[in-house]
Amino acid sequence: MAAGPDPNIGRDLLGGQFQILQKIGSGGMGSVYKATQPAMNRMVAVKILHPKLANRKDLVSRFRREARAMSHLTHPNTVKVLLYGELEDGSLYIVMEYLEGKNLNQVVRKDGPLTVERAIPILIQVCGALQEAHIQGIVHRDLKPENIFLSTNGGLKDYPKVLDFGLAKVTERELRPGSVMLTQEGMVFGTPEFMSPEQAQGKVLDARSDIYSLATILYEVLTGKLPFEARTPMEYIQHHVTRNPIPLDERVAGKHFPPGLGLVLGKALEKRPEDRFESASEFADALKPFAGGAGKGYTAMMPKKANPALDLAAKQHAAALQASRPPGSSPFKSPAKTVKMAQQPQAPVAKPAPAPLAKAPAARAEAKPLLLVGIAAGCLIAGILITIVAMRLFQG
Repeated sequence: MAAGPDPNIGRDLLGGQFQILQKIGSGGMGSVYKATQPAMNRMVAVKILHPKLANRKDLVSRFRREARAMSHLTHPNTVKVLLYGELEDGSLYIVMEYLEGKNLNQVVRKDGPLTVERAIPILIQVCGALQEAHIQGIVHRDLKPENIFLSTNGGLKDYPKVLDFGLAKVTERELRPGSVMLTQEGMVFGTPEFMSPEQAQGKVLDARSDIYSLATILYEVLTGKLPFEARTPMEYIQHHVTRNPIPLDERVAGKHFPPGLGLVLGKALEKRPEDRFESASEFADALKPFAGGAGKGYTAMMPKKANPALDLAAKQHAAALQASRPPGSSPFKSPAKTVKMAQQPQAPVAKPAPAPLAKAPAARAEAKPLLLVGIAAGCLIAGILITIVAMRLFQG
């Protein structure tokens, strides 16, 4: 049965600020449309989420929080969020910059695996977008080739834009064919083929989870294959957790890569987050030697902040530590005392006789009655001497 016409096509939004022209994509949470913004004389993309989701307070709250965060991302390789809010029918919407081109998955399907010289500069630029997001505490959670769009806007070739930072998806329709959606509290899930081991196990995610996913994308872009041999989504999940990836140089018979590139990917694909690169900028620095002359220019645009994931963990630890202190206490009192004690001169090797500090009050207490007896005896002797002198004077 054919679906009826889309009621959003031809619709004016926000009092005529935007006019929807055509649908350009759809997903589990809604549809994406090409629209015009007459006042600015430009095209935009409008993502409208299903009105039925307005009853899900958790989704609405998360959507607003993450759309607000995305609107503050300014890296040139992140899709720009121009506006977001709620329409009169309860639908949530996002207005984004309009892009022309194809996503990375479409490019690889059409052209085959990319050369190292083409793929690495793309991934370095994506690292820049991730670095800025991670600094602001945003973890993508669903990095895959479909969410890396190669734009042709402005005549630039292979200019990547990262889509859907942190936006939850609630059905399988927005995942790649054969994938499943793994949900848990907070609607955190991902695409099994590109899921980090900790994500597959339902653990808390940080920036290093995105690094694992990005390395998996680069592996597929270079070889046309994923790092594991698997047939089902559950097998991919199991392999991410339990099996080592197939070495890059062994994945495609007769195909070899620059020395050292496999080691870089191997580090980014480590099972334990602490064994991977600590930040997207560090991953980009490791890829730079394989990018040719373009690598230096791309990494120069990298937001500068070392290890944002561990910085966040440190802040959380400090907050928990402060919460455990008595009200009004200073978190710096004990460390300052420790430093001061460490700077005191050490005692001499010869051990001096201990000073009887603890017994001093008792000694002073015992000396008090002896002093009174001495004073009394002195007064008695003086009195006797005065009497003798007085008697002699009287007799004389």
